[in-house]
Amino acid sequence: MKTSPSIALSNQERDWMAGKDGPAMQLAINTVLQAAAIMGAERLVPATFAHLDACFYAGQAHIDFARLLLDHGARFAVPAWTNNGLVSLEQPELRAGEADADTIAGARELMHLYIKIGARPVWTCAPYQLPDRPALGDHIIVGESNAVSFYNAVIGARTNKYGDFLDVACALTGKVPLARLHTDEGRAGQIVLDTSAVPDKLKSGDIFFHLMGHVMGQKAGSLIPVIEGLPESTSEDNLKAISAAGAAAGGVELWHGVGITPEAATLDGALQGKSPAAQIAITVDDLAQARNQLSSGTDGPLNMVALGTPHFSLTEFAELAPLLAGRKVHQDVKVYVTTSRFIRDLAAAQGHIAPLEAAGVDIITDTCTYFSPAVRGCTGRAMTNAAKWAYYAPGMLGIEVCFGSLAECAESAVAGEVWRDHDIWRSLQ
Repeated sequence: MKTSPSIALSNQERDWMAGKDGPAMQLAINTVLQAAAIMGAERLVPATFAHLDACFYAGQAHIDFARLLLDHGARFAVPAWTNNGLVSLEQPELRAGEADADTIAGARELMHLYIKIGARPVWTCAPYQLPDRPALGDHIIVGESNAVSFYNAVIGARTNKYGDFLDVACALTGKVPLARLHTDEGRAGQIVLDTSAVPDKLKSGDIFFHLMGHVMGQKAGSLIPVIEGLPESTSEDNLKAISAAGAAAGGVELWHGVGITPEAATLDGALQGKSPAAQIAITVDDLAQARNQLSSGTDGPLNMVALGTPHFSLTEFAELAPLLAGRKVHQDVKVYVTTSRFIRDLAAAQGHIAPLEAAGVDIITDTCTYFSPAVRGCTGRAMTNAAKWAYYAPGMLGIEVCFGSLAECAESAVAGEVWRDHDIWRSLQ
């Protein structure tokens, strides 16, 4: 491969290109350099961490790629954690009755291949909820959309959105192109979203942050938005909701919250002294439209409640457990909470899992419930508190979705039909 003459190469990178460390590393560095040339990068910089999306099975090409790397002795140069798999290695029965056997087998094989190459099998779309996460300014390699947005915005680590195979190539070399969000100037805010017109009461509930993220994605597209007016009480779970919804509804890889996120102590700081392309006042009507867009179905009898997109945190388990403790999920409803193994075990140790399982909740690890092949019981009408799940599920699963708060989801699960907290919805009228 001929690389761009503008890309400066180290001796090690030249050796990789020449195949001195084998065909796997030659393939990896050539892939990274092709991406660098497209991005206009002048050099590569060391990365400290990777979260791999290529472990999610989408066909034979994924297996062939991983096998090639393993056969040639490839090993990751940085700590590399796994995203969700298509299936759960802990709960293989979750999709068994609904899916093609070859698809399930392929997904499981791919997950095991990446473990053999040296990936840490965390199987979560929310790796930032685990210990040893990256720090402000670290260059990292991430492909999962919500994690890209969260790491960039909330932690201040630096990653572009690295698609399947490129994420693996970067992790094998431990290098990323110094371009876009890896640069100081590439992280300046470009559009301002002012939420000062939204009542504080509405901002105090969890539903606001999911709706705000959805609106942010629609307004910003692929620009870098700066949100003004987020409450001081905004939690990490709230920031997770904004990040996930914005990445789904738009293409937001980085956003700033003035006074909330680490690179936005002030509005001017978030903009790096530049004038924004637009300043938009966010209204209650905007949030109401987002709610309507995320509720593709009408209220009525429920078949399923889906929580944990992105994966449930320890705090969310602590909030859900008392809502269902001593109660029973309706016999016609399946309730799934997806999370990481780490958070599941932590929540169990703190006493949050037992009351949920006693109520009839299924705790799912390693995977998610909004993509096909569908999990058992995923038919008809489903309810979720996650804007990302509500955005993707109708198209991917062919079901109706009703969007609501965490408390509404819990009450609806028990009632067997969609239950609404009218105080919340009155504030959106």
